[in-house]
Amino acid sequence: MSEFAIEVENLSISYKGLKSYSIKKNLLRRKRSEKEEFRAVKNLSFKLKKGEILGIVGKNGSGKSTLLKAIAGIFTPDEGSIDLHGNSISLLAIGVGFIKELTGRENILLSGMLLGFTEKEIKSRTDEIIEFSELGDFIDKPVRTYSSGMYSKLSFAITAILETDIILIDEVLSVGDARFRKKSYAKMKELINQNDRTVVIVSHDNKTLIDLCDKLLWINDGEVMQFGETKAVLSAYEKYVG
Repeated sequence: MSEFAIEVENLSISYKGLKSYSIKKNLLRRKRSEKEEFRAVKNLSFKLKKGEILGIVGKNGSGKSTLLKAIAGIFTPDEGSIDLHGNSISLLAIGVGFIKELTGRENILLSGMLLGFTEKEIKSRTDEIIEFSELGDFIDKPVRTYSSGMYSKLSFAITAILETDIILIDEVLSVGDARFRKKSYAKMKELINQNDRTVVIVSHDNKTLIDLCDKLLWINDGEVMQFGETKAVLSAYEKYVG
């Protein structure tokens, strides 16, 4: 078995969108609006060993969330490859993974099955997930009725209790009330202390990055600026952003 949990090689991902034209111009030209391509991730490569904790930093729009979604299998690369070496993986991100018309309880089952767990395994942990989420009676209400904080609590509870080999976290530790953030932070440290757990965290919080991460990946406009020891990369990044 490989010593690496994640290997990303020459990864590129593009979005296609419509160019901006006025309605009048479109009517006069009587042709379809042209599409323009935005390259969100550009020829990006890095390797992460099993059990390592990686933080990702960069300005808004630099490609951090796109990278996480590609690693999670939500986005398909235009070029390059992502090898997870058979490891199970989960993504913690607001707005990803739930069907909003289903209840929280139904989404627990669906999310668990998508992560590769059996129905029996999920049901044996459902009460624990609900208790950790602190949603009470809301667990049987549609997720579309949830606030962002409630959504975050359920997302975190599912990932924390149904443990996968690789956990991807996109700013979720900063959402919710202060007490739940503290509780989530403690749970995440507990998960990280298991030597075979590999974690990738996107965060703007320096304390989280310094306390939890072995390495840091700095991305700017979709490209790797620096990859290495946390404090060294963070120092370079802070000097860059001024």
